[in-house]
Amino acid sequence: MLHIPFDNSYARLPDRFYARLGPTPVAAPGLIAVNAALAEELGIDPQALTAPEGLAMLAGNAIPEGAEPIAQAYAGHQFGGWSPQLGDGRAILLGEVVDRQGTRRDLQLKGSGPTPFSRRGDGRAWLGPVLREYIVSEAMHALGVPTTRALAAVTTGEQVLREAPYPGAVLTRVASSHIRVGTFQYFAARQDSEALQILTDHALARHYPQAEGPMGLLTAAVAAQARLVAQWMALGFIHGVMNTDNAHVGGETIDYGPCAFIDDYHPDRVFSSIDQFGRYAYSNQPQVAIWNLAQFASALLPLMGEDRNAAIEKATEAVYRFPDLYRSEWLARFRAKLGLETAEDGDAELIETLLGRMAVLKADYTRVFRGLAEGTARTEFAEPEAYDRWQADWQARLAREGRSPEQARVAMARVNPAVIPRNHRIEQAIQAGVAGDLAPFHALNAALARPFDAAPDDPLRAAPAPEEAVRRTFCGT
Repeated sequence: MLHIPFDNSYARLPDRFYARLGPTPVAAPGLIAVNAALAEELGIDPQALTAPEGLAMLAGNAIPEGAEPIAQAYAGHQFGGWSPQLGDGRAILLGEVVDRQGTRRDLQLKGSGPTPFSRRGDGRAWLGPVLREYIVSEAMHALGVPTTRALAAVTTGEQVLREAPYPGAVLTRVASSHIRVGTFQYFAARQDSEALQILTDHALARHYPQAEGPMGLLTAAVAAQARLVAQWMALGFIHGVMNTDNAHVGGETIDYGPCAFIDDYHPDRVFSSIDQFGRYAYSNQPQVAIWNLAQFASALLPLMGEDRNAAIEKATEAVYRFPDLYRSEWLARFRAKLGLETAEDGDAELIETLLGRMAVLKADYTRVFRGLAEGTARTEFAEPEAYDRWQADWQARLAREGRSPEQARVAMARVNPAVIPRNHRIEQAIQAGVAGDLAPFHALNAALARPFDAAPDDPLRAAPAPEEAVRRTFCGT
């Protein structure tokens, strides 16, 4: 029997924080996948989720006992343009559970039908974006990146019209919350200081219980975003749509739309089909994070005292801590990728020289760094001599640490993945899924669950991106 231990703190906030409604039932639910390990973490029987009662809940056809379904309100800047009301236009928060580690987690159905925030949309998701988010969010978790998770995915037995009719699907997403910078902007735009205070207290309790007040929340969020974006950069990950409504105040990666991992490296790489001017290019992500945090600070100003100038000064100081925090995190992660334990003044130049040569010679990002651990990095360069010149400096730097080559290789293999969710593999899984074959989806998820394992005979791990690799990704709405 399905039992979910709901305890719904967000639904206990005032009614203006959300709209109360249930998901829209679908015609014929079909199971794609249930994340059994995550279900166990949440205190939910995974077998119950695969039973008819569980499948009905995952599709939105049944509301489990204890759930209080709501669609959350928020606003946001999208590609720099202000939207005073966005909100959950195709998602329903069923409720929250406190997991086995004592952490509060949201359970949300994504693609569950229209809400008051849908803006004339159908509120549905087609199979492609659901498979993409399941694959990439679980891959990010396996790579150690703070992220929303995928508990389950189901088909709906209905068609969703986008460029053409596609099979519909619903994703069950798990998050530490769905509180965004845009959630604060929503109430700031309405000059609702009472709601801002309630939301601040709620966010602090959920994410930063040791911090106090709006400045404590802002300072903690700045540090969390610095850590998060440094992790993205170290893995060659491009979020693709870093709008303020996709900036999570708790420092999780949220909303996997036109996201991608870099194949052949270039700092200005863009994949998103809607990012025509490269606002969210790989190299721009730290600067965009600062911009988003500045919007967060602006939304919190009404809570920072009557002296607005003093509040602006304090908030600006907090946001301006980001560059140093980010640089420190970035250096630490890239030092680890090079097998370095200590810090030297020339380390940034050593890292940036390698990246520069990778960009010029279009070397594969993941394969170069994994190749440092496996002794194959040289083969990734069209002109190996360019790598040889850098390698001499790198080996001299390693020698100054007194670390053996074997120790360095073992350490690098722990942080440089052998497998990532490459765009063409995701697209293959989606195309097969649309045709009714979910085997590639399951095989890719299995490989991505062990990203640091060495398995050279596994084509999902060993093969680079082909020449015709996917160069454009789409948000799916």
